Amino acid sequence: MNKVSKFSSNLFKRFLDITEKTGNALPHPATLFGILAVLVAIASAIGYHVGLKAVHPSNGTIVTVTNLLSGDGLRWIYTNLFKNFVEFPPLGIVLTAMIGIGLAEGSGLLTTLIKAVVISAPKRLITATIVFAGVLSHTASEAGYVILIPLAAIVFLAIGRHPLAGLAAAFAGVSGGFGANFIIGSIDPVLAGLSQSAAQIIDPNIHLNPAINFYFMFVSGIVIVLAGTWVTEKIVEPRLGKYNGGAQAISIDTISSIEKKGLRWAGISVLIASITFIILTVPENALLRNPETGSILKSPFLEGMITAVMIFFFIPGLVFGLVVKTIRNDKEAVKHIISSMSGMAGYIVLVFFAAQFVYFFRHSNLGVILAIDGAEFLKSIGLTGIFLIIGFVFLSAFINMFMGSASAKWAIMAPVFVPMFMLLGYHPALTQAAFRIGDSVTNLITPMMSYFALIVSFAQKYNDKYGMGTIISMMLPYSIIFTLMWILLLVAWILFGLPLGPEGALYFSK
Repeated sequence: MNKVSKFSSNLFKRFLDITEKTGNALPHPATLFGILAVLVAIASAIGYHVGLKAVHPSNGTIVTVTNLLSGDGLRWIYTNLFKNFVEFPPLGIVLTAMIGIGLAEGSGLLTTLIKAVVISAPKRLITATIVFAGVLSHTASEAGYVILIPLAAIVFLAIGRHPLAGLAAAFAGVSGGFGANFIIGSIDPVLAGLSQSAAQIIDPNIHLNPAINFYFMFVSGIVIVLAGTWVTEKIVEPRLGKYNGGAQAISIDTISSIEKKGLRWAGISVLIASITFIILTVPENALLRNPETGSILKSPFLEGMITAVMIFFFIPGLVFGLVVKTIRNDKEAVKHIISSMSGMAGYIVLVFFAAQFVYFFRHSNLGVILAIDGAEFLKSIGLTGIFLIIGFVFLSAFINMFMGSASAKWAIMAPVFVPMFMLLGYHPALTQAAFRIGDSVTNLITPMMSYFALIVSFAQKYNDKYGMGTIISMMLPYSIIFTLMWILLLVAWILFGLPLGPEGALYFSK
């Protein structure tokens, strides 16, 4: 048995090595995204001429391929290149956050915080803590991608571990565990609203609250933390080996008295900022609540979360710098921000080409047609029971490779599968839970995920030879293990007949 296990382990390692070499042998990621954009344009022309189309399940309209190489298509490309770039969500989000992060980094706050964490935290719990923070970060919208992932790499490097292992652990929690969480996040009301609209095709009086998957999400979060920690320490980190790159680790020595004073005042500033946000958000009719409904879930507060992230780095960074004298005037503060921004040049170039690829694919309608046809295929093969649910998970995971937005995918898939599963006796909460698993597990290995280019750029700070192949081969074990563990959890949930959340039943009866 040991020989078989060792052989399987070596075979899998060889497969990952081949995946990495193949991926890294490809052109520079920016060039690759440019080539993919061109291929999408060519595919759109072919799809248009062969009459590729599908019927949209939500409204019955015929979805056809938009030919990007036609006159209209070429005019769209010409007039939208800059719009695709500037409206690509990760660009503005990352650069906005970097204003606050750059100041916090330049003032020395982040370095001191990391030293404090490394000195005080038990070393054996750091991996699990990072994966846990990644899962929890879903509440703060995109903050996990922008903040936690690069910080995790820095922490791992500081304690003598490979920085990419830290990056991988954080990425696994943030993106691979997207369908899990320990509290309700901003995506929950969106998905529940789409599920409700689809469910009302069968039952016009049905109401689905945003917490219908909460029990399952909470336990899923525990599973993701445990599985993510195991994969990091038993598969990813041993394969990466010792880091021999040129990045300098933070010196883990004692924190000086002036740094302690700076941390204390920075903490006070964060407390004041937190109280201010509570006043602006919690009371009824508060400024940052939804002005029409009074809700917090769909409110300016959550929609502008990245502004809060910037503020929560900017203010303590400024206070810390003033206390420890790394910032003496406004010119030095701006200098720190500029210095941090200058390191984003490679990312900005990469985003330009990544944005073209994503928006070309979206405008061509190829992704929508693929999703609809995939849904029809699953409907046609006649699976039933648990195997139908598992098949739906895999279909969602496959479609996620080509469509990044969870809400966009669910807007297409919910009108097909929610009513279909209801007629088979399954509650919309179960269908939505199965979708969320598939929507999460392939985030780690698809370039269609909006922040994939950002992850590549983070990795290249530690070795400029790291590319898409490095990230995909590194994250593939997480994707495989998460899929297996999550499906097993869902099957167990069904077999034990447990509710998925408040009013989130497994079975439906009108």
